[in-house]
Amino acid sequence: MAPPTISAALDPWDHVINFTLDNGHGVKGLSDMGLTTLPKQYIQPFEERITSSIIVKDDSIPVIDLSKYEPKIEDMICDASEKWGFFQIVNHGIPIEVLENVKMATYRFFELPAEEKNKHSKEHSPSNHVRYGTSFTPMAEKALEWKDFLSLFYISDEEAAALWPSECKTEALDFMKKSEFLIKNLLKALMKRLNIHEIDEAKESVLMGSKRINLNYYPKCPEPELTVGVGRHSDVSTLTILLQDLIGGLYVKKLNGTDDDEWVHVAPIDGAIVINIGDALQIMSNGRYKSVEHRVIANGSKNRISVPIFVNPRPGDIIGPLPEVIERGEKPVYKQVLYSDYVKHFFRKAHDGKKTIDFAKI
Repeated sequence: MAPPTISAALDPWDHVINFTLDNGHGVKGLSDMGLTTLPKQYIQPFEERITSSIIVKDDSIPVIDLSKYEPKIEDMICDASEKWGFFQIVNHGIPIEVLENVKMATYRFFELPAEEKNKHSKEHSPSNHVRYGTSFTPMAEKALEWKDFLSLFYISDEEAAALWPSECKTEALDFMKKSEFLIKNLLKALMKRLNIHEIDEAKESVLMGSKRINLNYYPKCPEPELTVGVGRHSDVSTLTILLQDLIGGLYVKKLNGTDDDEWVHVAPIDGAIVINIGDALQIMSNGRYKSVEHRVIANGSKNRISVPIFVNPRPGDIIGPLPEVIERGEKPVYKQVLYSDYVKHFFRKAHDGKKTIDFAKI
């Protein structure tokens, strides 16, 4: 099949949007054209790019081995969530074939013709729960991100079977299901440090009442140093369970108590899962657990994929500092907010670091 072409030049803005967004080619379509220069719509301001001067090479996020689950492992999980907001886990119990299958399914979906992928775009998808797109919020962004995605909000097995793309639904659902025991164990450990020793049905609902799985595709980029795969942000989830391939490119802002802009690469480990704290858990823990800025660089020589599972409160839940956290007199830092309002605030603007959390501050 011949690579896609753009009938008009890549300038001005409307032709790029028409090609990547309206016609469903995404940045994969741009990459497949063999461009040697980056369309100006993707050129990020200098301060938004990852440069060697801000990368910390002598540090790494914690790696926790779950093969022998014991109290000291729970302490390691909580410590990493307080000091880093990110950690990797190995020997986690999710079968390796489940991980490999969902990675292959991700490639399978994004290799579809543009017209097939575009059936799941905002304008054409039969459900708001299934969304194919590119960048983050294109109409709100001054510079676009070099990423395509498929976002799948889980309601039920029946809806997934009916509406999720056949190229990936079985594998995506399997990854989500096989991760559930891990999610519950992580939350149990995290709650113990918050003086919550049993997660009842109501707590479980607000911690993990809804889930979304994304398939992310980062095509090779003609001038990767000028753009980003994903801009600076923290997740709005309770927890994010991330499967990344071995290409690498995820960077986490170091929490070092200074204003220095220091970023640490989350070096891929074969078979590992990356865990990060989301804004919802930062709010519920009254700031004890940290959701941390992270971003993804573009790659000039290889395609990269990642598959995050976002573990969230339900849209209709009210989130705020948990009663057990503040019952001993700790002053609340955050107010009670409707979770769907918080999420809408996040998605109506471009990525802007940690500014979304201000929506919930007292």
